[in-house]
Amino acid sequence: MRIKIVTLALLASAAVALPVGAANAQAKIGVVNVARLLQEAPQAQAASQALENEFAARRRDLENQQKDLKAREDKLAKDGAVMAEAERRNAEKALRDGQRELARKQNEFLEDLNVRRNEALGQLQRTVLQEVQGYARTAGFDVVVADALYASQSVDITNQVLAALQARKAPAPAAKP
Repeated sequence: MRIKIVTLALLASAAVALPVGAANAQAKIGVVNVARLLQEAPQAQAASQALENEFAARRRDLENQQKDLKAREDKLAKDGAVMAEAERRNAEKALRDGQRELARKQNEFLEDLNVRRNEALGQLQRTVLQEVQGYARTAGFDVVVADALYASQSVDITNQVLAALQARKAPAPAAKP
């Protein structure tokens, strides 16, 4: 969204800045599919893998805790009728406390994952924007538009920018503690 606003602002300022005599001159315009770049860039896959690695242990812990609670719930359902009243109440309370604790941990996990995913996406968007701008400068483009409603293949520079992103080494993501 931010890229679209910046692109539209640049397009508008470029149109205003053109002198009247230059209005007849041909402007070199390119179009880029930002969503495709964000999906197919090797930096996106590296960020995704880094997030998976960073959160894999916590995900496994939550899954194990969930399995344990399910086993305790099944045992209580099976043996609850033959348990002493106090023992059954204690087991039910422990189960409820465990479920609340699991829900709290799952919420924390999702919040942490979303924060890190947003950080990684922001970094990826900055990288893609820099690459598009760098390519546009070196190729002599006057204007590059993101996500046009229609663009012919002759002005679509997505493949060239993607190749430049692939040529750039994906930085090793720093794992957050």
